[in-house]
Amino acid sequence: MDGNLRFWRAEGQTFFQRFLLWADALDPLLLLKSSNEIKRNRLLIQINEKTPSEPIQNNQKKQAFLLSLSSVHPDTGKIIPVLFRPPGRFSSLNPEFMFSYNLLFLQFVFHSYTTAFTLLNGNGTPKAEEYSLQQKQILLGLGAVSYSACVGALPLVFMNRYTLKSSLMQLIVRRLLPAPLFGLTSAFNVAMVRSPEFDNGIEVMDRNGKVVGVSKKAGEKAVRETALSRAALFGTTFFLPEVFMYFVQRARFVKNPRALGTVRMFVIMSVLAGMLPVSFSMFPQCGEIKRADLEPEIVSSTEETEFFYNRGI
Repeated sequence: MDGNLRFWRAEGQTFFQRFLLWADALDPLLLLKSSNEIKRNRLLIQINEKTPSEPIQNNQKKQAFLLSLSSVHPDTGKIIPVLFRPPGRFSSLNPEFMFSYNLLFLQFVFHSYTTAFTLLNGNGTPKAEEYSLQQKQILLGLGAVSYSACVGALPLVFMNRYTLKSSLMQLIVRRLLPAPLFGLTSAFNVAMVRSPEFDNGIEVMDRNGKVVGVSKKAGEKAVRETALSRAALFGTTFFLPEVFMYFVQRARFVKNPRALGTVRMFVIMSVLAGMLPVSFSMFPQCGEIKRADLEPEIVSSTEETEFFYNRGI
């Protein structure tokens, strides 16, 4: 079992523990660390590897783990490209860009980034003999991006095409639809890009980190949990600012339209900053699956009662 997953098992048992860890691991300053520094910290982890039940008390070692959590894929051991590391997810999403949901091009760019992030941060253990798994994921990702971009832009295109300019239509299309649409399309992207995980299965390990088999049920559970967390992230990020801005405008706290736009961007950024660690913490990173939920061929090959897997992000 990779050191990252051992760390999550030891230090991320509860939602609050995971939230605090992600709050530290999502520090944008970690993006400035060089590849050599990341490799040195990984070596430090390997030399001083702790058992899953022993907490990390040394601050230097904890910082090494945080850098590893934010930069290294736990299945492949490879360093994730800077833009697609978890801390890069916050710095890459400009609030003005996110709010421009009415443009098809911006929809395409937005979903392209989230799809690439999913591809590079999913479980890395699925394998297929008859075709290239990576090529299939890329093709599925392109399909998911195209579909999500069209679905996201369709309401506004429809409204403009048929000149539906009533206040009710403006409220529905510009204020109410973005949150559920972004939540659903984001979850759809995760399910599409990571579908090989429940088609081919992912590796499951015992409490000692030994791989005991490949489980489609564990893959399905990992994808489902990640899709739910992604829907919560973007659905909430678009819903809460609209509710807040509604009360701000109604109370007339801000009267200048330019200042109102600045307040909107600040609110979106604040909600996104808070929702990133919340959504990442909804489910354990080192997921656990019960013996009764696994395939019979895996259960029959071992007497273990606890099984773990990498959920992905």
